[in-house]
Amino acid sequence: MDAAEYKYVLLGLLYLRYLSLEFEESRRQLGEGFVDDPDAYTTVGLRWIPPAARWDMLAEKMGQPGCPAGEALNEALRALMWSNRDLDNVFPGGLGLTGRVDDQRILELFALFGDERIIGREVRTARDGMGELYEYFLHSLDEFARVEGKRGGEFHTPRSVALLLVEMLEPHEGRVYDPCCGAGGLLVQARRFAEAQRGREHTEGLQVYGQEINQRTWQLAKMNLDLHGRASSGIGRRWADTFAEDRLPGLKADFVMAVPPFNISDWRRDEFDPRWRYGVPPARNANFAWLQHVISKLGDRGSAGVVLANGSLSSRQLGEDRIRVSMVEDDLVACVIALPDRLFRSTSIPACVWFLTKDKSSQRVRGLADRRGEVLFIDARAMGEMVGRAERVLTDVNLREVVGTYRAWRGTDTSQEYRDVIGFCRSVRLDEIREHGHVLNPGRYVGSMVVSEERRRSAVQERVDELTREFLELLDAADRTEAEIRKHLGS
Repeated sequence: MDAAEYKYVLLGLLYLRYLSLEFEESRRQLGEGFVDDPDAYTTVGLRWIPPAARWDMLAEKMGQPGCPAGEALNEALRALMWSNRDLDNVFPGGLGLTGRVDDQRILELFALFGDERIIGREVRTARDGMGELYEYFLHSLDEFARVEGKRGGEFHTPRSVALLLVEMLEPHEGRVYDPCCGAGGLLVQARRFAEAQRGREHTEGLQVYGQEINQRTWQLAKMNLDLHGRASSGIGRRWADTFAEDRLPGLKADFVMAVPPFNISDWRRDEFDPRWRYGVPPARNANFAWLQHVISKLGDRGSAGVVLANGSLSSRQLGEDRIRVSMVEDDLVACVIALPDRLFRSTSIPACVWFLTKDKSSQRVRGLADRRGEVLFIDARAMGEMVGRAERVLTDVNLREVVGTYRAWRGTDTSQEYRDVIGFCRSVRLDEIREHGHVLNPGRYVGSMVVSEERRRSAVQERVDELTREFLELLDAADRTEAEIRKHLGS
């Protein structure tokens, strides 16, 4: 088994550990008299874990000398999926995966995830740690695939790009949808935003939905969303091609976020698909198929953020320009951001973000600006900093500047007034966009990219302040760790 494949065993075991912790909490909630009644769990939306799949029972079995660990784990997974039909095919590779890992390795991993010092004892305190650990392994999957010369970057969206989409759209509550959800990273980030704004106990007003074409990646998403608050029901019970089989045909979302693969030419096109309201997308490029699918999913006041290749902003090939013209003239485009290079390690193609909305009016909301007939252009190509030789990230300072600019323009942030900034941002009327042939490259509208000295100094000072705060926090953490070590040595 290669290194990337091996990570799936880790993820499956981590998920099994989480389910067992969650089940123990459910038993405490139900109280005496109901703890062994499966119906008592399922009728109130809790998951029943049969004895053969419970971590403590499995630990007892694996602790016996000569135990065939792979076979024991297979039996546990079989019992788990039999009792929970929503978990059918969730464990990567099905029941045969463990046969390719030696028993001793499985026992070592089992002991690792059974250590309460690593995982924690309570599901409420363990969930964050398990979620972070799961995402770490997802990232490692990508890295190992890349090292081994395989295609990487399909499992998750870079964190800074995910933060940009979520912070721009501000999904406090409502329906959030990702039509190419990968391992569920954008949906997890949306839940985190809602938790930060409203508290974990008040996130029931946010529902997440998604679809994924790849079976293995869908399995990863199912586990990832469960680990972040039992939110996996919205991605269904199986994987499917969004274009060939829309698994959520009636969904109207308040927010859509998507980072589809750029410029794919092997997609399944139906020329008579009702989603092609603005024109039939070319068979050789799915960029405008993604955009029109996203639009078809928006509710009356829905908003979307879609990351695409830069070519989508200016292409005149294969009728793409006619589709872009129709979308602009229908006043769907709210904001276009040109992104810096190297944000995606899996591709060198320059990227941009389309922000779409069904309603750019003030919506009778206090402070909200009426932006009908306008588009905000932001040129962020000069932003970001390199982490290593091959990858760039948008810093917290960059995100605050871009997001703050959009919120000021839209009127959702009343603490600042929107102003055009030469070389960075400009609000443009549709008349001017028509003069430029409906080309949407931000650089064409914002002017010179030369950054003013005052703005440059301000950004540098913000970064210095941010690094200083982080350094002081690290010093505090080091002091606490040293004190803890001394206490243990003294005892």
